[in-house]
Amino acid sequence: MLLDAAPAHGDPVRNRTQWPAPPRGRMVRLPGRGRIFVRELGGPKGAPAVVLLHGWMASGGLNWIEAFRPLAQHFRVLAPDLRGHGRGSRRTSGRFSLEGCADDVAALVRTLDAGPAIVAGYSMGGPVAQLLWRRHRADVAGLVLVATSAMPVPEGAARPVMDRMMRSMATATRFTDRATWLPRRLIQEVSPRRTRADHLQGWARQEFGRHHWPTVLDAGRALASYDATEWIGRVDVPTAVLLTKQDQAIPASDQHEMARRIRGAVTIPMNAGHFVATEPAFGATLLAACRQVSARQTTTIAA
Repeated sequence: MLLDAAPAHGDPVRNRTQWPAPPRGRMVRLPGRGRIFVRELGGPKGAPAVVLLHGWMASGGLNWIEAFRPLAQHFRVLAPDLRGHGRGSRRTSGRFSLEGCADDVAALVRTLDAGPAIVAGYSMGGPVAQLLWRRHRADVAGLVLVATSAMPVPEGAARPVMDRMMRSMATATRFTDRATWLPRRLIQEVSPRRTRADHLQGWARQEFGRHHWPTVLDAGRALASYDATEWIGRVDVPTAVLLTKQDQAIPASDQHEMARRIRGAVTIPMNAGHFVATEPAFGATLLAACRQVSARQTTTIAA
């Protein structure tokens, strides 16, 4: 199923004078799993929950800053910081795993009595959302997959190269707890630009400063080996795919192939790149996708 493409918006931050502030968050203790930081908006009384899973090197606050307020008009909104990111748990022993993140989110949904929830995953959050469905089907009412695929790093030479690079960088940073090699341009791309309010610039820098970089880099290794192509076609919940047509990180063709494999998935093409979440119109588009998934889920139950 194909919906009308969202219009191009050009540079989303050019001439911006204001930027929406993220909601405040809190630590939630998960039985047997430690603590997780989550930003939450209550939404209308009795509203279903939408769980927002951020991308690699982002945080719940950074990734979804344009989406919180629009979504909260219709849904209860939960945006956790995944392991090693932002205020997420600092796992200094053992390896980062996308499966572990999915288990953390399932425990959060149950602890906050928020399930079954619509789960929206951006970039790295997409595999976590897919695994959440696979490992904890009862907690998932539907999926919204944004700028992601069933195999974020395609097969070929790039997969072992990225795996080795992330492993070596993670090892090199374990003693300093920092990643001083990170290119300035990357940080500028995913953090508020100079045209945004000064206090939000400072907040974004603080968010990056909270990352546990060895874990973040280990997450890159996990992404390099992730492959759900054998089972993604078994997804049996209403699904919407926000397809970023100008994406240079996750090719649009890979996103489309994922959507094709998921039976009945709605595809919403957007004339945007991988950092679509910074677009001013992103919140409204994500809200429309979540409402579509919610309506289809309700119809399925009624049938």
